[in-house]
Amino acid sequence: MSWGTELWDQFDNLEKHTQWGIDVLEKYIKFVKERTEIELSYAKQLRNLSKKYQPKKNSKEEEEYRYTSTRAFLATLNEMNDYAGQHEVISENMTSLITGELTRYVQELKQERKSHFHDGRKAQQHIETCWKQLEASKRRFERDCKEADRAQQYFEKMDADINVTKADVEKARQQAQLRHQMAEDSKAEYSSTLQKFNSEQHDHYYTHIPNIFQKIQEMEERRIVRIGESMKTFAEVDRQVIPIIGKCLDEITKAAESIDHKNDSQLVIEAFKSGFEPPGDIDFEDFTQPMKRTVSESSLSNSRGDGKSEPKFGGKSKGKLWPFIKKNKIIETLLGTKLMSLLTSPHQPPPPPPASASPSAVPNGPQSPKQQKEPLSHRFNEFMTSKPKIHCFRSLKRGLSLKLGAGPEDFSNLPPEQRRKKLQQKVDELNKDIQKEMDQRDALTKMKDVYIKNPQMGDAASVDHRLAELGQNIEKLRLEVQKFEGWLAEVEGRLPLRTDQARRQSGLYEAQNTAAVNSCAQDRESSPDGSYTEEQSQETEMKVPATDFDDEFDDEEPLPTIGTCKALYTFEGQNEGTISVAEGEMLYVIEEDKGDGWTRIRRNEDEEGYVPTSYVEVYLDKNAKDVYKSLQKISE
Repeated sequence: MSWGTELWDQFDNLEKHTQWGIDVLEKYIKFVKERTEIELSYAKQLRNLSKKYQPKKNSKEEEEYRYTSTRAFLATLNEMNDYAGQHEVISENMTSLITGELTRYVQELKQERKSHFHDGRKAQQHIETCWKQLEASKRRFERDCKEADRAQQYFEKMDADINVTKADVEKARQQAQLRHQMAEDSKAEYSSTLQKFNSEQHDHYYTHIPNIFQKIQEMEERRIVRIGESMKTFAEVDRQVIPIIGKCLDEITKAAESIDHKNDSQLVIEAFKSGFEPPGDIDFEDFTQPMKRTVSESSLSNSRGDGKSEPKFGGKSKGKLWPFIKKNKIIETLLGTKLMSLLTSPHQPPPPPPASASPSAVPNGPQSPKQQKEPLSHRFNEFMTSKPKIHCFRSLKRGLSLKLGAGPEDFSNLPPEQRRKKLQQKVDELNKDIQKEMDQRDALTKMKDVYIKNPQMGDAASVDHRLAELGQNIEKLRLEVQKFEGWLAEVEGRLPLRTDQARRQSGLYEAQNTAAVNSCAQDRESSPDGSYTEEQSQETEMKVPATDFDDEFDDEEPLPTIGTCKALYTFEGQNEGTISVAEGEMLYVIEEDKGDGWTRIRRNEDEEGYVPTSYVEVYLDKNAKDVYKSLQKISE
């Protein structure tokens, strides 16, 4: 079927139809363009959604992503980001393969349509011109024929009239012949024009118009094919990303299947396990005995309870209830330092340093002040009355949390299990730093070798300074690793056990801590309204058998060091609480001079005591000093 033969007389309708086809194509282009905008908007929203729920760097959320469920959620967010990228690909491909191509094609189609219909109008104008010529020839032939008939009739009338002269008759005859000749000429012209018109009309309707309409038909069919191909491309663009989108969904499913509830439960244990043992049984308190009540060790964990009576120090309680005291080594340090300094430090001023620069001028060195030994209960009562008391551990812990900006370097403020993890993490970080420094050193060493072999490439001496710096950094990091590995070994129980002397000293120190705190709790209970009474505390006698604490607190750690010191003179420590040192000896400082002229030092785990401050040169660690000062402020 051809439009040229079937629609030879539908020029105007074809013109309208082809214009409608172009409008449809432009409408489809607009549809695809809006689809690409939707895809871009959707991809942007998906990316924003994924970014919104991504964990923030250096935040608590990063720690939460060690669980399998949260890791699966993170994988889902990442896959959604890739999913959004596929929608961006859809938008880009549709823009380039459909919108851009069809836009150019529409412009070409409009030009082609305009050309074809211009040729059609031109053919129509030509046939109309031929038709007009034919009509004019026909009218002229008709007019001439009528004029010839009238001239013939006039001649016949004149010839039949006897009154008309012969000259008039001749004149009429000549006029009739002339008109008759003119009619013949018009007839010949009309015949010729008619033949020409018929030929032009035949060519018009059987050649020119069919050719033009055929081209228009081909143009319209190409448009239809093109829009169909664009629709296929529209679907194909989506189909191309379906495997990748399916892979994203498969990864989300795989991440969901990787969730392990047992593993997450184990991680919770590792994150929050303290390492403490559950509390033991509480001893029975017999209030019928006419004696002052004391607070048992196990009641400390119940001091925040319902106001029930608290047990005293009667017998041994093997199940110790000291989790938050062991958890907070800073609190131990505070109370231990205060108690031990009052119980063991000399009460007299320290001797002045020798006049000579060398201790050889004083054979036995300066004599430490003599003092009378005092009972333990008297020293403890002096501690309780010398300073305003810390009412309870709750106030103490709150004060610590407010006044201390950070925990100690060895993480001794954490429970054993958490401390072990932190120390292990610190050791791993330091080892990574060491590896980085060693890699840099190896690279610089190779560069130096290249410079030595090829001096024109650079000066080998220029890297010596940097190599020295790297060596120093590596040595410092190794010392840090050794320090943290020592603490880690201590936590994991790899260090040798302490001697009986240190164990007894640790037990006495912790026992006195317990007595001080429980005295605070008992005083609050003794008041009718539950408030703290100073007078009751001062009258209370604390009778604590030393043997009860040797077994209860034998795992207590010594006080942390806050610096080092060098002995300037020899000192013979002959009194209780002092320690002998030799000139030039290096020792650890565990308690700074509080204004009484004495400094507490340690030689090893078994030997510690006081020496005159003027006999040593102290080098305090800055971080430890800040923590120590904070503890002193809290205690005051």
